[in-house]
Amino acid sequence: MTKSTLTTSAGAPVESNNTTKTAGPRGPALLEDYQLIEKLAHQNRERIPERPVHAKGWGLQGKFTVTHDITRYTCADVFSQNGKQTEVLSRWSTVAGELGAADAERDVRGFSLKFYTEQGNWDMVGNNTPVFFVRDPYKFPDFIRTQKRHPQSNLRSPEAMFDFWASQPESVHQVTILMSDRGIPTSPMHMNGYGSHTYSLYNAQGERFWVKFHFKTQQGHQHHTNREAEDVIGRTRESYQEELLKAVSAGNFPKWTMYIQVMPEEEAGQQEYNPFDLTKVWPHGDYPLIEVGELEMNQIPQNYFQMVENAAFSPSNKVPGIAYSPDKMLQARVFAYADAHRYRLGTHYEALPANAPKNTSVRHYHKDGAMRFFTNDFGNPDAYYEPNQYEGPAAKPEHPEPPLRIEGDAGRYDVEEADVDYKQPRALYDSFDAGQKQRLHSNMAEAVGGCSEGVKARWYAVLEKVSAEYAEGVKQAVNKR
Repeated sequence: MTKSTLTTSAGAPVESNNTTKTAGPRGPALLEDYQLIEKLAHQNRERIPERPVHAKGWGLQGKFTVTHDITRYTCADVFSQNGKQTEVLSRWSTVAGELGAADAERDVRGFSLKFYTEQGNWDMVGNNTPVFFVRDPYKFPDFIRTQKRHPQSNLRSPEAMFDFWASQPESVHQVTILMSDRGIPTSPMHMNGYGSHTYSLYNAQGERFWVKFHFKTQQGHQHHTNREAEDVIGRTRESYQEELLKAVSAGNFPKWTMYIQVMPEEEAGQQEYNPFDLTKVWPHGDYPLIEVGELEMNQIPQNYFQMVENAAFSPSNKVPGIAYSPDKMLQARVFAYADAHRYRLGTHYEALPANAPKNTSVRHYHKDGAMRFFTNDFGNPDAYYEPNQYEGPAAKPEHPEPPLRIEGDAGRYDVEEADVDYKQPRALYDSFDAGQKQRLHSNMAEAVGGCSEGVKARWYAVLEKVSAEYAEGVKQAVNKR
């Protein structure tokens, strides 16, 4: 079999890829050996900055198929008819760990999907839990710092984590989920995905509905205990990637069923909880799950770096028929995620293969800048501003988004601590059987046990407001350590 010719990046044939050009057989090396310099320089730049959050990840490609009609709620083309299929790129991730972290650590998992719809890309950027730690974006950078390494010790700091959580009582809902049996899924295939935020859908008649997105695993839930996770990590730090590759290679394509919860626009505000609070769920008895379709991830990317590391998911990527809500965290993430990609990947990150739309033409007025590796004058170099007389692209909304109803005066509003912040975690705790409670107590004791007495006391006070049994169980587990 004849091999193809190795070339430089400029296309010229390479004479040798094994030996350096030197002055005589013993050297020294000559600076004119351009290909040596090129190889060394490229090696220095082969890595891009890792994500500040969700650094360790795993991804697959696949498809989404509509199985149930929801056009009464949305005019989004992706949901336009039963049987319609859309290409999807997925990325699952741990939140806190660095790029080399072990897969089987106790952590929240990111669950992000990029739908390559005919109207452009729609990104569903979520987690494997339906809630989050904080509800105000001002606290998001502080929260993330508590999950990273201490500036002096360079170790993860439980003291910082629980000190922060004890000051944010709404976090106890997410912390309870994290320390429960659900805290270490055995693989991405065995966990649910949630949009977590409240979004909105609107239909062709301009009616808006508040919505929550759910992706329920068809593989069933499987989780590791702390001891099981330690055994797994002792064998391999790449257990998730290995499980995904094994499953897809064997034809056992992981699948999820997509559901939505729908709240009529006018019902927001009638609940005792804020439906736009990211630390709260919508009770299924009030807003039942409505089936939408099936997600099947069936293809291993040919180039992991190109399709998974370069993947840039952001809630700023939406299509007509899908919109936002007054959720403060969501509105902050609309900016923050896209800005993170501009820093990590470059100004034109959305033109990379993983992020470029597939079934629609891209026409915009974003010009030049680093990594401008494509043309966007569309054969008309005079149309580089807008409005213009040169038939450049112009906005033509097919289904304008209905106005978002808002009320109140602009200001900074504190949310006073109330029992509503403890009611849902209380219901979750009460739903656990004795074995689940015992494991929750033990897991939390391992996490908080090394903290200072002051932090432990403040955290116990938070748990006490959820349930006296919960607080006492964790105290006893800590004392037994």
